[in-house]
Amino acid sequence: MLVYRLSKTEFAGDLEGTGAKLYGGRWNNKGTACVYTSVSRALAVLEFASNVELEFIPEDLSITTYELPEEQCLTLSTKELPKDWEELPSPQSTKDLGNKYFSDSSLLCLRVPSVVVPEEYNYLINPESDKIAAVKVIKISAFEFDSRIKR
Repeated sequence: MLVYRLSKTEFAGDLEGTGAKLYGGRWNNKGTACVYTSVSRALAVLEFASNVELEFIPEDLSITTYELPEEQCLTLSTKELPKDWEELPSPQSTKDLGNKYFSDSSLLCLRVPSVVVPEEYNYLINPESDKIAAVKVIKISAFEFDSRIKR
């Protein structure tokens, strides 16, 4: 299956999860690597926009298209998530849950609902997985952010 990630161009094609490891995210604590991707380009843009203030959006953006084996992704339903999974800012409970799964090197990715569009999904790639070679960078495309999204 194909998944997408919008990022600064210098980090396009990343499969190391360095940004998430340095700063943490909704599904990981600082110190745990993770590559956040989305089921569509549109969701990737919405996820990016919801996490970056307009004045800090870089001009040099790219969308990376990854291919990953869907059968290697563990799906977490909303029933399996902490009750506060949608809260802002991200609660510690979701970070701890993600860390628990990412500590298993046999897990390639987690499929979790998006907070922005709960009926859509994000795919969280585990760079420490022993199956990471199954993830392929298919395409990297320049992307110009339309500021009307954030007005």
